[in-house]
Amino acid sequence: MGIFVKVVNEGSFSAAARASSLTPSAVSKQVGRLEDRLGARLFNRTTRHLSLTEVGRGFYDRCCQILVDVEEAEDAVANLHAAPRGTLKLNVPVAFGRLWITGLIPEFMQRYPEIKLDLNLHDRFVDLLSEGYDLAVRIGDLEDSSLIARKLAANRRVVCASPTYLEKHGSPKKPSDLENHDCLIYASRAFRNDWRLDGPDGEETVHVNGAVETNNPEVIMDLIGQDMGIGLLPLWLVGPAIKAGKISEILPDYHVPDSAIYAIYPPGRHLSPKVRVFVDFMVEKFNLPENNFI
Repeated sequence: MGIFVKVVNEGSFSAAARASSLTPSAVSKQVGRLEDRLGARLFNRTTRHLSLTEVGRGFYDRCCQILVDVEEAEDAVANLHAAPRGTLKLNVPVAFGRLWITGLIPEFMQRYPEIKLDLNLHDRFVDLLSEGYDLAVRIGDLEDSSLIARKLAANRRVVCASPTYLEKHGSPKKPSDLENHDCLIYASRAFRNDWRLDGPDGEETVHVNGAVETNNPEVIMDLIGQDMGIGLLPLWLVGPAIKAGKISEILPDYHVPDSAIYAIYPPGRHLSPKVRVFVDFMVEKFNLPENNFI
C-alpha cells in the first residue's frame, strides 16, 4: 500500500522508485502483486502517461487513511514508552492555581525532570490554540468546543458565613431569607445576583444583593472572615476554613447545582506524553482522601 501511494504521489514508477530507494522493476512488481491480490487494475498505463482507474482512486483514498492510522498507532505506542519532555504551557485560574496547583509542582517536577513547566495564572479566558497553550484547567460548565475535556474533580459550591455574622444577623432557614442579608457578590459569574439552590421543594432562584461585589473569590472569603456577609463559594476554596470552624456552611438542606473542574487540551489522535502525565498526576492528587475538599 505504501509503494502504491508513493507511485500516485510521485506520478510515475521511476520517481517512486527513486523516492523509495528501490529499482523501477521492484516497484512495478509490488504494484502488480497488489493488483493480482485485489483482482482489479489500479492504473491505466501507457508509455507516456500513468493514471488511476476508478477503482484505483477509491483504493488510494482508503490507503492514505490506513497509512496515517498505522503511523499514528506506532507513534502512540512509542509515546507511551518515551520519557515525557519539553515545555508544558499551562493556564490555571488564579485562586485555584495558588491553592491547589503550585504546591504540587515540586513532586511533579521530581517525577518528570525532563519537563519544563510554563505556568500562567490568570482568570481571563484563553484560546489554547491561538495562544500556544498545551493545557488549561477550567472550572464550571464548559462551552461547546472542539477541545477535549477530562474531569479532574467535582466543583461543589456552598453558601457560607462567619459564625459572628450569623450570631448578629441570624442564620437563614430557607433560600428566600437570603434576600434580607448582605450577600457578597462574585462578579465573574454570569448570573451573579441570582443564586440557584436545589432543595426539598426543587430548585429555587434567589435574587441577592449586598454592598460588595468583586471578581476574586479569595476576596469574598476574606470578607466573610471579617463578618461582612454571606458568600457562595466553591468547597475547594472554603472547605478547610469550614473544617476549622472559622466559617459556617448554611442552608445545609439546599445545594448549589454541582459543576466540575476540568483539564482541557486540543484534540488529537493521542496525547503527547507531557500532557498525559500532567493530567494523570492531577487526577491522582485530587482524588486522595486528604484532598476531599476538591
